[in-house]
Order: sequence, then structure tokens, then C-alpha cells
Amino acid sequence: MELSDKARSVVDFFESNGLPYHLVQHPPLFTIEEGLAFWNSLDELEGCTHCKNLFLRNHSGKRHYLVTMECHKTLDFARLQDIIREGKLSFASPERMERCLGLQPGSVSPLGLIHDMDLTGAPQRELFPNGHRVKFFVDRDLYDASQMTFHPCDNTASMAITHDTFLRFLQLWGGEVEWRSDL
Repeated sequence: MELSDKARSVVDFFESNGLPYHLVQHPPLFTIEEGLAFWNSLDELEGCTHCKNLFLRNHSGKRHYLVTMECHKTLDFARLQDIIREGKLSFASPERMERCLGLQPGSVSPLGLIHDMDLTGAPQRELFPNGHRVKFFVDRDLYDASQMTFHPCDNTASMAITHDTFLRFLQLWGGEVEWRSDL
């Protein structure tokens, strides 16, 4: 099976930056339940922490937030709204996903942050003070995960990366990351 252009862009980014990964192609996986049924059947992903990723926007639509947590957890929206203090949060539209992270529904992933690096022409009202469109919240429990899996901007593949690779990826992205134990 050939990689989509979106997945290829992630693989190219990882390879050009010397970031190690393990890629597994599969049929489209739209939910965590579908993913778990597939991932649990693969020895090469044994021991990986599988992640849930949510892309949100504030009430005015000027700010965007990516949240990543272990796949069995549930986000406390009210708590995150209290943390952010930007009013009511809602899920971002498919158009916002594409514009900010180069993603489609069912493929939300922090690996889409590669599309939050060159923001030439981005509306100034959408940018955080650090020049990025997205602020990233990560469940603190993931900090102890030795390996994590994410879709590479396409839900027809899963990419396993180590903790150190994930931290290096975030450093290359350069945006604001908050590791939170209270999501």
C-alpha cells in the first residue's frame, strides 16, 4: 500500500530530521475502538501507548488547541476551559483541521504540528505570541510512556515513536506545550 501525501510529508519530515520511527500501514481506523482492535493484534506495536487526540477551538474561533492523552482517558472539558480561560471550547471544524494541522477528521495527531511551522500568510489574529496557531496540551501520564503511537496525518497508518523522539519532534515544532496532570 502506498502512503498518502499527508503521511509521506510526516515520514519525510522525520527522515530529514533524523527522527527514528516505526510505521505500520493499515485500513482506515476512524475510532479508538477500531484502532485498538488492530493495534492489539500486532506484535511490533506491543508495549506502545496508544493516544487519543482532540483538536479544539475557543468560542471566538481565534485560538486552537490540540490535546493528547492515553486512548482510554476522557477529557474533562470543563477543567480544560478553566485552564485556558478563553470561554467555551468546541471541536474544530474539518476546515480548521485542514488549515491548521493539515488533517482530516479521524486522523487528528500531534504529528500534524509539522503544518504549524511555516505560517507565512496566516491571519495574525489566529497566532499565539510564539507565532504558532496551535497550543498543545499533553496528559502528564504520557511523559512516562516509552513509546507512543500516532497517525501520521492519515488514518491509514500508525507511527510508533519513542519518548525521546516525541520530545525532539516537539522541540523542532517550537510551539507551546503544556504537560498537564489535570486534564
